[in-house]
Amino acid sequence: MTHDERVVLLNARGESIGTAPKATVHGADTPLHLAFSCYVFDPEGRVLLSRRASHKLTWPGVWTNSVCGHPLPGESPAEAVTRRLSHELGLTAHAVELMLPAFAYRAVMEDGTVENEMCPVYRAVVSEEPRPNPDEVGGVRWMPWKDFGHDVAGGLLAISPWAVEQVPQLEALGPDPLTWAPADPAELPPAAR
Repeated sequence: MTHDERVVLLNARGESIGTAPKATVHGADTPLHLAFSCYVFDPEGRVLLSRRASHKLTWPGVWTNSVCGHPLPGESPAEAVTRRLSHELGLTAHAVELMLPAFAYRAVMEDGTVENEMCPVYRAVVSEEPRPNPDEVGGVRWMPWKDFGHDVAGGLLAISPWAVEQVPQLEALGPDPLTWAPADPAELPPAAR
């Protein structure tokens, strides 16, 4: 992250109401803003999990989905996914496809720091091994999707609060993540279209 990276602030309808420096957004009164999550799969349908770097402001050291982040002003979430996959994991996706256009969540860390995001969820498929950037990622591991879903549902895997909410919605799309039908981009928040 550069010191002047900005996030897109949103109203309750998902419309842009301005921008703010990323470094100042997350706190006890985090405003609603635009983000994304992406689940990366290999050709066998395994999902790539990543552990957030221990110096991250929000959920440091926590295991989560493959990559998360914030679109820059004027950047689509799909473009942001491609940018962050390269930066965080050294990956190039064959395709970045929208799965959950209207996902949103609010979560509070033990120290009172709040995440408050409209966060469309994407699927990407790769055929290469990740090369994690230690500034962003503390570790990675591949896991069969079925096992991952089972462990999240059973509380057997300590995972980010957004992934806990996203996984059941993704599982509802079908048992094989490689055959999920992409969602309609018209269902994205207006600021993400």
